[in-house]
Amino acid sequence: MTWMGAPNGPAVANQTNFEYTSTKSVFTLSVDGKVGMNVTFLSPVEPTDLRRQSIPASYMNVEVFSIDGVEHQVQLYSDVSAEWASGDRSAVAEWDFGTIKGATSKRADPSTMQIVTVPSSSTASSNLSLTAAASSQTEETTASPASPSATATGAVSSSGVTYHRFYRRDQQVFVENSDQASLGNWIYACDHDSLTYSNGGVDTDVRGAFINDGVLDNDLNTNFRAISNQWPVFAFALDLGSVGSSPASALFTLTLSQEQAIQFEYDTNKVQRLPPLWTSYFSSELDLVSFFYNDWSNAQTSATSIDTKVATDSLANAGQEYLTITSLAVRQVFATTQLAGSQDSYHLFLKEISSNGDMQTVDVIFPAFPLFVYFNPDLGRLLLEPLFINQEAGNWPAAYAIHDLGVFPNATGHNDGNAENQPLEECGNMIIMALAVAQKISGGADYLNQHYTILKQWNDYLVLDSLIPSNQISTDDFAGSLANQTNLALKGIIGIEAMAIIANITGHADDAKNFTNISHDYINKWQQLGIAQATNGSLAHTTLAYGMPNTHGLLYNLFADAWVKTNIVPRSVYKMQSAFYPTIAMQYGGKSRYNLHPPLLLTYLSPPRHSSQLHKTRLGDLRRSCCFSLH
Repeated sequence: MTWMGAPNGPAVANQTNFEYTSTKSVFTLSVDGKVGMNVTFLSPVEPTDLRRQSIPASYMNVEVFSIDGVEHQVQLYSDVSAEWASGDRSAVAEWDFGTIKGATSKRADPSTMQIVTVPSSSTASSNLSLTAAASSQTEETTASPASPSATATGAVSSSGVTYHRFYRRDQQVFVENSDQASLGNWIYACDHDSLTYSNGGVDTDVRGAFINDGVLDNDLNTNFRAISNQWPVFAFALDLGSVGSSPASALFTLTLSQEQAIQFEYDTNKVQRLPPLWTSYFSSELDLVSFFYNDWSNAQTSATSIDTKVATDSLANAGQEYLTITSLAVRQVFATTQLAGSQDSYHLFLKEISSNGDMQTVDVIFPAFPLFVYFNPDLGRLLLEPLFINQEAGNWPAAYAIHDLGVFPNATGHNDGNAENQPLEECGNMIIMALAVAQKISGGADYLNQHYTILKQWNDYLVLDSLIPSNQISTDDFAGSLANQTNLALKGIIGIEAMAIIANITGHADDAKNFTNISHDYINKWQQLGIAQATNGSLAHTTLAYGMPNTHGLLYNLFADAWVKTNIVPRSVYKMQSAFYPTIAMQYGGKSRYNLHPPLLLTYLSPPRHSSQLHKTRLGDLRRSCCFSLH
């Protein structure tokens, strides 16, 4: 039977259940009503353990058990293809194979590890050669270069982690193709007593061999070729033996190993090439693979702790529909991040996914920021620091905050000022997020003092542009530019009041008094400009833009007022919007400009204490929207 693939021949297994948590997805399958399978995909989220959080790897654990009360002989097959190596399918892939010996403890000691490798017949990447040189007691079994394939019978040990390693031949540093890295080694690993394999074989041939024989022939194919040329695959076949009601299991891991991760301009015309942070903790990529593989037990325990924390807090605050959303968000948020640098100096970088691949995008960080602060406020500081460093060095020529630092993985900024500009949006976001960090970390006042000059510079822009916003885009950039946006003005006004709090914290009393006077003056005028009074056909509500009484929008920037406790928006505004939104509710949310809003923004609406019914309505809308998007 087949699942997650479509080779000719076998019937497809029947998926009987699916569940997800904040850290894992679990699929339950039935094979002809006789054998059951639980397949768990786990991408660890380790917000307080940067060593583990820095590891770019995931687990797939397969449990097989009898569901008809009869014991069954079971063989299991899994492969990955060279498509992981590059988004350019015409690129040539190369590969090798080996076993990490003696890797049985949860924390492998590199000095006791033995590597059995099957090197390629061509020059390996520098990362591969460095790895072999760093490993002790290395024993090599080499495939014959005279033949496009060879058989290495007995090369797999029953007491080590066996791996396929494959990569793009023409490594391209700091380049992505179709959102896939063009640099690095992919390592697919497994440890099982009855393992057979095929390394670089033709997809249809290898899968067909398993279908016919239930085993693979330990083929080492050295016919390196383009990814789309007879689709090379890297396969494991396991004989699980006679399986009854007690599950038999197999664990697989997939890891991306890179020597360099991020290019970061930290000063004028000074660019750092930052390694992934995991290189500070592990002497080689195989040490990393071994540690991660043998850390499965710890990973499960940690994942359960994260899942329980998110579930308990979500249910307590807003119920099951809120948990449906928050548990979806955790992996999506953390999957966008890359820890890079050394233990002495490191940063957290974020890629804008499902979009254009920009990195350190301020208005993308902003809706994810509460999650980072919730788990570990220092992660928020690590995210903002590259933005502060780049702009405080004078690399960004404008007076307002930058939108992003470039296209992943190149955080080289926009020294020419040529970038997507969301001036009011990003100035407000940066000030609010800096305050949110300072409210949660130790040494918050020192942190704000360190960046006070540029925060004040951005606040000066808010003072100029917040009350009557110029024609510009906001985070809803898909909707285009618009002048006098009511919600955008609110972001700026809240930002000014947040800056007043920052000034107070840092001992700038005169600034604090001035800024809070301005923000309170602006919020009073904003209510006159941005609120449409009730008519026979509509309740009072905020407008999409000033002077457009027959319009409305999602006032999601209210969230920041409650989040960092600026408390500048009158309670009457919350109550007014809480009464209005149910009157324009649709199946997947409220009707607004183009009927579109990013899902995370919907969760900002109406804190529960103002209207529990509205909050439940919004969460239900968002849950349906998320589920609709998944189908």
